[in-house]
Amino acid sequence: MKHTTSMGSLIAAFMLCSPGVKASNETGDSPPTFQLGNDTAFNFEYLSALQNSLSGGSDISPVLGAVRNIKPGDFDSYHDEFYQLANATKIQAEDPGNSYDPINVRGSWFSASHYYRRADVYIHRDWNNPLINAVWDEQTAAFDKAIAALPIPGKRVQIPSPGSNITVEAIWYAASEDSTAKLPTMIVGNGFDASQEDAYHYYCASAVERGWNCITYEGPGQNTVRRTQDLGFIPEWERIAIPVVEYALSEQAHVVDQESLVLVGHSFGGYLAARAAAFEPRLSAVILVGGVWDLYAGFSARLPEELLSIYEAGNATQFDDRVLSLRDAGSLPTEATWGLDYGLWAFNTHSPSEFFDLSKQFHIEDVIHRINMPVFVGDAEFENIFPGQPRKVKDALGIRATLHEFKGVAGYHCQTGAQQELVRTIFAWLNKTL
Repeated sequence: MKHTTSMGSLIAAFMLCSPGVKASNETGDSPPTFQLGNDTAFNFEYLSALQNSLSGGSDISPVLGAVRNIKPGDFDSYHDEFYQLANATKIQAEDPGNSYDPINVRGSWFSASHYYRRADVYIHRDWNNPLINAVWDEQTAAFDKAIAALPIPGKRVQIPSPGSNITVEAIWYAASEDSTAKLPTMIVGNGFDASQEDAYHYYCASAVERGWNCITYEGPGQNTVRRTQDLGFIPEWERIAIPVVEYALSEQAHVVDQESLVLVGHSFGGYLAARAAAFEPRLSAVILVGGVWDLYAGFSARLPEELLSIYEAGNATQFDDRVLSLRDAGSLPTEATWGLDYGLWAFNTHSPSEFFDLSKQFHIEDVIHRINMPVFVGDAEFENIFPGQPRKVKDALGIRATLHEFKGVAGYHCQTGAQQELVRTIFAWLNKTL
């Protein structure tokens, strides 16, 4: 029991940038919103599902109906309920009557796609689980039908990363049918677990509505590339984001205002985007929601002293055995269990110690001086994955950066559940800055 208690501190260490971060700040204040159940990790997933209703990516009562039947902390229950909801919504989307109404088409298929993504969250313990690919294939097919029914259809593109075997997966959304209108353009990258399909609902729907082109992308470790190219995260994210910038400024040059090209990094993408910006001077501005200074520093600060000592002494086998035995015994909290399962899969390693080793490569200190464009750094009152790191990023950037702390009900990690406040704040800053 002693080890189970100490391992609870692994929650944030393995969490990275999940919306399931514990909803309390360092002073122990109560969560600022009503909780849908007593499992904080599941509650954040529910908030994610509900907020997509803003852009046609979910419906409120169907989500709450699924939530009603989910057993707290039960991964199979969570998967089963959202998988059933996704399949039921797919049947609705396939109704022949929908085909005459593009709004019906995209609304039903966006929702089906999102529910399949919800069903994917907790199924990564066994890499041979066929659902990992089957559920993702369903969400991809549904999403493609939805974006084909947009007023200006979205377009998937594959962008090679020069000098490597990596292909960047991207989706282009045009804001105008005028092939000569040069418009501001937003490049959006997520982080640890969210997909580029999620990024449409987080940012692109709002951007296009405001007259911005938008392109989302994924690289190694992220959902589609991890599945199709068997690649885990890499720290040199300029190899991924710069080809996307090049695509925007070449293939889409006729509709992109090169003086208003903005890179967004969401969640762990706050490191990825900052790293890319250090090597890409053609960007007009950068948005970090939120700022990540050093991945390993955030992880190691959360480990209990006993486990940290084992790891830092180089006892990798002992460390791995302790962590994995607790996982297999079902002794870890929901957040730690999910973070371990998903983190190993995303970083493409079966070893927790190697996962920590890899995290040491993700720090921005050595290159942040190269970032010369305006930067928005988002912080959150209840951020407890990397507390204090957004401030550190801002201080290193000095007058180049603006730090904005989201408070109260908008103070969860990445403003989960307060998406309107997030995008309003970002676009207000862009309107003043560009």
